[in-house]
Amino acid sequence: MAVNFSSGFLSNMADKSLNMLAPLHRYRCRVIYGDTDSGGVVYYANYLRYFEAARTEFMRERALSYKEIEGQGFIMPVVECQVRYKASARYDDLLLVETSLVEVKLRTCRFNYRVIRANDDKILVQGYTMHAVVDLDGRLTRFPEKYLAVLQGQQSAETA
Repeated sequence: MAVNFSSGFLSNMADKSLNMLAPLHRYRCRVIYGDTDSGGVVYYANYLRYFEAARTEFMRERALSYKEIEGQGFIMPVVECQVRYKASARYDDLLLVETSLVEVKLRTCRFNYRVIRANDDKILVQGYTMHAVVDLDGRLTRFPEKYLAVLQGQQSAETA
């Protein structure tokens, strides 16, 4: 059964921290059967996988790939996330995942996401992930200066 959370008190809980600011990256994907529950609705945790796929393409196209990041001796694990569900995606829906880099600090960065059903432009999910910069031994570190500058150049204009 598809659930619609667009009415009631949840719709009144506007979270300005989830605003999408330019420049936006757009990633398209289609819901496969393996992403759904027995009712054909996307399993809630799979939205985090959609966030990851969109963020990976954002980084590859606008900064550097995660493979290149690892080659430079650091990684960016998720240390915090939030997902706000507004409506359900279903098997075979074409989704548009918008990604915005809204914060870049010396040791962390934050991406915001919006998942939209392509055929009716309905916002299904909004959320964010916060990432720490960690060396390959698992110790918190800083972004190397040249990568910090690249990421700050991709940061949303209103938050830079």
